[in-house]
Amino acid sequence: MNLHDFIDQIIKEDIGEGIGKGDHTSLSCIPDTATDTARLIVKGDGVLAGVELAELIFKQIDADLSLDIFIKDGEKVKKGDIAFTVTGKTQSILQAERLVLNCMQRMSGIATMTNKFVELVADTNAKVLDTRKTTPCFRYIEKWAVRIGGGHNHRMGLYDMIMIKDKRQSS
Repeated sequence: MNLHDFIDQIIKEDIGEGIGKGDHTSLSCIPDTATDTARLIVKGDGVLAGVELAELIFKQIDADLSLDIFIKDGEKVKKGDIAFTVTGKTQSILQAERLVLNCMQRMSGIATMTNKFVELVADTNAKVLDTRKTTPCFRYIEKWAVRIGGGHNHRMGLYDMIMIKDKRQSS
């Protein structure tokens, strides 16, 4: 699954498809001409991840949304920092915001934890590697977060590397 397909899938999962699709709360309560600006405020210390994905999600929801990015993927953040603002149609911002927040929270958590392990082995020749034990359909995103946190991807799937386990090993 490529990134565009992933974004399509999460949008369809949230707003539905075909007749009747959409954010019915926003559609019924907010004029379609209303515009606004929203800020992404960091809720805890760590490594920020998912800004680039957030921009892609916002743009796929509404190409006219405008982002001002203040903190990039991989940068350390503190509670209260403002990562970016997004400006445009209020309905579009609200349609995208939960998708963006869910992805960024997951990615930032992975990047933060990965970075902690990377820092622990910084004075050695060791590398922090991930596995393919990922959330279904989130593999690319979760492995991207590992790279943002300073880790390395081991293998994407069964198709790109041979790995033989001792039958006595547990998974």
